[in-house]
Amino acid sequence: MTTSEKQLREIFSSMDAKQAQEIRDSYFKSLEGLQTLAHALEIADAKRPGPMSDPLMNEHLLAVEALETMNKSELGGVL
Repeated sequence: MTTSEKQLREIFSSMDAKQAQEIRDSYFKSLEGLQTLAHALEIADAKRPGPMSDPLMNEHLLAVEALETMNKSELGGVL
């Protein structure tokens, strides 16, 4: 366990339960939303072959990058 993960656990254990739940819900909603967005953009790109789909694929890749960044967060392991 890293120092920051330990600190996060301590923070959440002493935090107001309502606030902690709001953060937990928001975290998982954001992951779900990014997964849904990445998938929807990938499907839309597949349905529009050719150079006109490039912007869709670029947006898909940004959503995937955001997911990868969120997966690096220690918050998910704490929640």
